Amino acid sequence: MKQHAIGIFDSGVGGLTVCHELIRRLPNERFIYLGDTARVPYGTKSPATVTQYALEAATFLQGQGIKLLVVACNTASAVALPELREKLKLPVIGVLEPGARAAVAGGGCRIGVVGTEGTINSGSYERSLRSLAPEATVFSAACPLFVPLAEEGWAEHPVTRDVAGEYLAPLLRKKIDTLVFGCTHYPLLRKAIRSTVGPDIELVDSAASTATEVADLLYSEGLMAGEGEGEQQFFVTDVPTRFRRIGSSFLGAELHVVTQVHIG
Repeated sequence: MKQHAIGIFDSGVGGLTVCHELIRRLPNERFIYLGDTARVPYGTKSPATVTQYALEAATFLQGQGIKLLVVACNTASAVALPELREKLKLPVIGVLEPGARAAVAGGGCRIGVVGTEGTINSGSYERSLRSLAPEATVFSAACPLFVPLAEEGWAEHPVTRDVAGEYLAPLLRKKIDTLVFGCTHYPLLRKAIRSTVGPDIELVDSAASTATEVADLLYSEGLMAGEGEGEQQFFVTDVPTRFRRIGSSFLGAELHVVTQVHIG
């Protein structure tokens, strides 16, 4: 089992920011990434549909012989984790809980959360944050335009700064001290978001905290890979051309081989 891969799935390219942190944190591990690009986005779909898609993605990755599953999609983490954990015979880690723990660990008392409509409407971040810090006040805002702006590569475009100003103004009026990125696309827009919120608000990206939790679990379960150079495989459910082009900026490395598969 130690030499088995870690499976990662997302609705598209956003989860590659999580994959990047995992590779950096666990360089000896093998990773298999699945982007469900034929059915992206998950953020505007119903919880039942997202759960169905998540189970199909997880089943595909389990068939590849993985030892642990990372749900690198905030929407799927928000609505599908209980069923995934019930049905899969392996550890499952989402990105929502590590992000919430990182926000609380940073001392946040007035915490803003930004994400897709599906993530925000689920209320999962609010529940998780309040269970960890009952005294905290949580404010949320859906920011659907952030995803296409990140994928377009407009991280520092004036339009992105204008959109960030519109989305974040209500949270700033609430005097937040912490802002949680509830979508794996949003780290690519960090500069535009930082320039909007100023230097004093703590920005929380769950990718790094998720990688730490994965490492801790592998160690505690005796599943850490031995010495050696890790490797990665990438699969998508639609033609890989766009994923390969856009994904390189999310992963921080070239995506040379991406294979199309059918999972539905």
